[in-house]
Amino acid sequence: MTQFASVDEQLRDLLRGAEDVISEDELRKRLRKCAETGKPLRVKLGIDPSSPDIHLGHTVVLRKLRAFQDAGHQAVLIIGDYTAMVGDPSGKNKTRPQLTIEQVEHNAQTYIAQAAKVVDMKKCEVVRNGEWFHTMEFLDVLKLAARTTVAQMLERDDFTNRYNAQVPISLHEFLYPLMQGWDSVMVKADVELGGTDQLFNLLMGRKLQEQEGQTPQICLTTPIIPGLDGEQKMSKSLGNAIGVNDEPNDMFGKVMSIPDTLMRPWYTLLTREPLERIDTLCDGDKTHPRDAKLALAHLIVNEMHGAASADTANQHFLSVFSKKALPTDMPEAVVELTNGVIAGFALVKSIHNVSGGDARRLLKQGGVKLIQPDTEDEFSLDDEKAELTGDDLNGRVLKVGKRHFYRLVVGDTHA
Repeated sequence: MTQFASVDEQLRDLLRGAEDVISEDELRKRLRKCAETGKPLRVKLGIDPSSPDIHLGHTVVLRKLRAFQDAGHQAVLIIGDYTAMVGDPSGKNKTRPQLTIEQVEHNAQTYIAQAAKVVDMKKCEVVRNGEWFHTMEFLDVLKLAARTTVAQMLERDDFTNRYNAQVPISLHEFLYPLMQGWDSVMVKADVELGGTDQLFNLLMGRKLQEQEGQTPQICLTTPIIPGLDGEQKMSKSLGNAIGVNDEPNDMFGKVMSIPDTLMRPWYTLLTREPLERIDTLCDGDKTHPRDAKLALAHLIVNEMHGAASADTANQHFLSVFSKKALPTDMPEAVVELTNGVIAGFALVKSIHNVSGGDARRLLKQGGVKLIQPDTEDEFSLDDEKAELTGDDLNGRVLKVGKRHFYRLVVGDTHA
């Protein structure tokens, strides 16, 4: 028989940082029943592999799935190979582009590998919803569509906003909540997890389960964390995200760049630190904010890359950013000159591997410097049209932003 922690202990851990719980009383009763019967809850999380990479924001709900695993319950990870081809409209102000089966499967493989940094995949049931949607006939789809009304769909804020703004809503988008809800029926979910923008879809699962004679699932949502700017939600497209596969030094430095106001929510949602410990770390009178941020960066890098990488990244940060020393492991970059010169923006574009627009933006913001290694004298490069010669560059260090360093070597000169 599975041994569960006490109901109160489980609730405390499982509800940590949760946003919506429908309902806590139901969850308490089911946890009590699990303790009596030894039968674990089936806890569902559906993911649509709409992109190949995930960031720390995605790990918030993955951590909640892991918390249920650690409490002795069965994690059920649904890879939405069919729902991904529809595109989740949650929180979107326009129709998402549809993906091909090949794109979805490629993304799914990398997503699972990255999710394994948080979830114990050896104890996780992984299924694809194509297993049941692929066998549906058109009549089955019509019957599923008859389970709800257009008026009920328009209760969703994102649909209502788009409708009122006369932004097109494709008919297939109405099928998405039904498909996600049907997933819950097929796997007989006791609990479904999702972000706060998923609540409508989770409730649809309760409705369909009830129609099918199943006990409606408990819905538990987690917050959507702000990104590095502390304002907008974490998103790669907004440039304020930390990818779970980011290099340790880069990940550490990004965490150190967040505003102090983010420390408490990040500690709560991105670490396993006890709440009492978080109170101490986030109390400026008890712990200096810089020390608290160093501890947070170490915890995050440790979980994603291991203790050794976290220690090395910590030392690198203190050496480079606190003591202003140049890193010893910076990559060597070959500069190709044309007629003996290269423009400032072209240098940044080619060496830092960014677009011309991004290169110009970095220059205008004062984020690019040339450093003489022996004296560590810095020269701010802010003129995008400045013509730099081999003597200006050879052996110098190009610093882009706060974390990127390149040791320059001048290559061939082209006429």
